[in-house]
Amino acid sequence: MTSPAHEPSTSREFVKQSSLYQEFLAEREEILKHKWLESERLGYDIGFERALLDWIRKHRESWRAARRHSHPAPSTGTTNQPFPIETPQKRMN
Repeated sequence: MTSPAHEPSTSREFVKQSSLYQEFLAEREEILKHKWLESERLGYDIGFERALLDWIRKHRESWRAARRHSHPAPSTGTTNQPFPIETPQKRMN
């Protein structure tokens, strides 16, 4: 059994290594870039929330599509089928 003091560190490392967290960080970086560009263009700090909503509305879909194209998911050796498809076999009577 592991000690309780060690579990949070292990959990944090697991989260930091997860692809979901990596995607979150990459998306956050894009939102911060968008915030900076829009703030510069408008001449004042637009704030994170406005930048987030604007980026989602204008750029998120294309950014994700480009990211999927350039960073394909690792192959697991399985198909997209949740269960193997079985073909009916003829009965021999």
